[in-house]
Amino acid sequence: MSDSAKPQTRYLKDYAPPPYAVSAIQLRFELFEESARVTSTLEMQRQHRQDEAGQTPLMLDGHDMTLHSVTLDGQKLDTDAYIVEPERLVIANPPERFTLEIVTSSKPQDNASLEGLYRSGDMFCTQCEAEGFRKITYYPDRPDVMAPYTVTIEADKARYPTLLSNGNRIDGGDLPDGRRFAVWQDPFPKPSYLFALVAGNLGCLRDAFITQSGRRVALELYAREQDVAQCHHAMAALKKSMRWDEERFGREYDLDVYMIVAVGDFNMGAMENKGLNIFNTKYVLANPDTATDSEYEGIDSVIAHEYFHNWSGNRVTCRDWFQLSLKEGLTVFRDQEFSSDIVSGPVQRINDVRVLRSHQFPEDAGPTAHPVQPDSYIEINNFYTNTVYNKGAEVVRMLQTLLGRDGFRKGLDLYFERHDGQAVTVEEFISAMEAANGRALTQFRLWYVQAGTPQVRAALSHDAASQRLTLTLRQSCPATPGQSFKQPFHIPIATALLDQQGQAIPLRLVGESNAAPAPTERVLELRATEESFHFDGVAQMPTPSLLRGFSAPVKLDAQLDNAQLAFLWAHDSDPFNRWESGQEYATRVMLGLVAARARGDSLNLDENFVDAFRACLQDDALDPALRALALTLPSEGHLMERMTLADPQAAHAIRSFVRAQLSVRLEAELLTAYHAFRVAGAYRYAPLDAGRRALRNLCLDLLLAGQDSAAETLALNHYHNADNMTDRLAAITPIIHGGLPHSDKLIADFYIHCASSANALDKWFSIQASAPLPDALPRVRALMTHQDFSLRNPNKVRAVIGAFCGGNPVRFHDASGAGYAFLAEQVLALDAANPQAAARMVALMSRWRRFRRDLAELMQKQLQRILTQDKLSNDVYEIVSKSLNAPADD
Repeated sequence: MSDSAKPQTRYLKDYAPPPYAVSAIQLRFELFEESARVTSTLEMQRQHRQDEAGQTPLMLDGHDMTLHSVTLDGQKLDTDAYIVEPERLVIANPPERFTLEIVTSSKPQDNASLEGLYRSGDMFCTQCEAEGFRKITYYPDRPDVMAPYTVTIEADKARYPTLLSNGNRIDGGDLPDGRRFAVWQDPFPKPSYLFALVAGNLGCLRDAFITQSGRRVALELYAREQDVAQCHHAMAALKKSMRWDEERFGREYDLDVYMIVAVGDFNMGAMENKGLNIFNTKYVLANPDTATDSEYEGIDSVIAHEYFHNWSGNRVTCRDWFQLSLKEGLTVFRDQEFSSDIVSGPVQRINDVRVLRSHQFPEDAGPTAHPVQPDSYIEINNFYTNTVYNKGAEVVRMLQTLLGRDGFRKGLDLYFERHDGQAVTVEEFISAMEAANGRALTQFRLWYVQAGTPQVRAALSHDAASQRLTLTLRQSCPATPGQSFKQPFHIPIATALLDQQGQAIPLRLVGESNAAPAPTERVLELRATEESFHFDGVAQMPTPSLLRGFSAPVKLDAQLDNAQLAFLWAHDSDPFNRWESGQEYATRVMLGLVAARARGDSLNLDENFVDAFRACLQDDALDPALRALALTLPSEGHLMERMTLADPQAAHAIRSFVRAQLSVRLEAELLTAYHAFRVAGAYRYAPLDAGRRALRNLCLDLLLAGQDSAAETLALNHYHNADNMTDRLAAITPIIHGGLPHSDKLIADFYIHCASSANALDKWFSIQASAPLPDALPRVRALMTHQDFSLRNPNKVRAVIGAFCGGNPVRFHDASGAGYAFLAEQVLALDAANPQAAARMVALMSRWRRFRRDLAELMQKQLQRILTQDKLSNDVYEIVSKSLNAPADD
């Protein structure tokens, strides 16, 4: 890309309020097979700001449209009365108050970016977040311009009987020439990114919800007629979400109808458009033959997330895109709390942290690291990141930890009361928490503006004579791009001390009164670079259980030896720390084997680790779902993160070795557990059943790791006897990934099971693309020629290209560099049509410096190849340029 074509960076410091407000907007959509005609009527008012000539130009965002006319206060403007630029429409100096009518047209069938108005199969639909509305009509497309919308949709009656938009339907009927119309009105002012439209021939699952105040809300889930039967779990999830938000946070729904539409072509998981949520089919459709237990749970979570946005994002929205975590981090926290209540709190917490560590921690340590509240960006689509969402949720969780559940609720209530109907900032959210609790959170705000993952080192010292124990905590945070110096964070460290029997002892700080019993767990607040906390009445040196429940998104070095980790793995009463201790123990064992392999030593799996693994497997006091998590070995990606320079081949070889050793040495125990945790009766999704299946399927997976023929027979029977996708997928995946003799037959059979469901076919693609076999890349290229694959469908792109490049590290990082060349090829192909998808894919090479030198040079070469291409999107340019220009020690 030439210097003159390089995109511009936008900065938070440059924010200025919009010079014009929109008091009302009317939209008329005339939908045809080859085009869509849009007439927008804006009631506008100048707010402030004039240029040096005393004028205030009106600048409306717009892209990829044909402009037909502009009419100001009933007077059609000549073309010399306005300027049409590639990205905006400019009217030099309109009146203080005026009505503006703009007529445009576009070709939704050619819109492969899946932003703005586009077609998904035989359906018209929209995606406007973050800046898609400007592809529909010229408009001040920014979150702080809020207006009530009235929308009229006209289309062919036979082809598009379903015509939907935001709000409440106020009119509709037939038109001449076989067409029909519908009129929707949303009484709540909203920014353009929350606008939505759907037109199609859709089936509908209908239900109703009675709010806590007694209002009846119609619930409507739309999908293709043949898919409506798969919407029942989503409907149940919606009703659970609505009731939970009333009971937990006092938030009641505000419109007469709540609609969800399942769309097959969608860049994201779902979108919270006011009253009309548009969802990727993956997060709506489910039955036992197409969806796994984890996907049922995912539907619960995503349905809840988008519903919760009605308050945390819609009624109170963000002033600008730098405040994105104001709605997303807060809403992720809310959906995590919901999932904790309906599934299992400990299981949910562990899974949330696994996502954070596998995706956000590497992001924080890479060239695209940014604060939860970024201070600059080139392309806003690139900031829908794990930092904004998942770390943002952890920051909100820390507020609840510090203020208490009741204090956090008071703060949130005040936030909604103060800012209902407004577009606000992170600072205003924190201010509400401060005011409601009478507590200053000045230092805590650093979590929003400083990037990077803090590191906390703990040290214990014990004086037996005085029975005093001292816990010293020291924090630091590595430099990140643009931030070489970090101030100390305000870090809550949930702490317990365990005696030799594994019981938590009372924690009384020196100087505290003896009048009340001391708690056995305390939240210590680390504010300085180093602080010491002194406890009285500690007779013997205990084993520390720190950061319980993962009370802060930090990396903790508790300086525990393997024996202490094994002790915590067996005895800690905190489920998260029990899991964490096992994971750390396994990681150390595996990294030790990596080092032995590098030295050329023979490999031997420590018997103490095998014994600890066996004890966990046989611990019937531990919930099956928790046991399955505790027995899941750290991933290859996790091992690579702990290496000085990532070596994918070593990580794969050692993880495979450990799995094979456990398979052989614990065969009897694994087989016993496999049979013991069979779920009786026909499949149903229920958390307890899902936990039993998870543990049973983990045992099957480990049994197959030993390459034993009896285990393969067991897996084949498991597959053929399965009455659900969870068990079927659990059996077929290790067979295919192991390249076992029946693989090809099972692939063909599994296709038959999946052929009628696009979501199931994604699994058929993924298990092949992620198989760590020598011919993985040729297989992936063959899959891309399959009749069911389309580069225009993001789900298929993720299922094939994403599964290979992101889920098959040993083959993607092949020493030949062929995997990197393949990814670069696909990124460039995607970028021409769907820059969002391309940017997410190219990010897989963004941390090239973390890998061993030969691989790093090959990745660097492909990134440079991408950067030299003409007409590169802002999305891809930003990721690649940051990746190449990052400091050598990122």
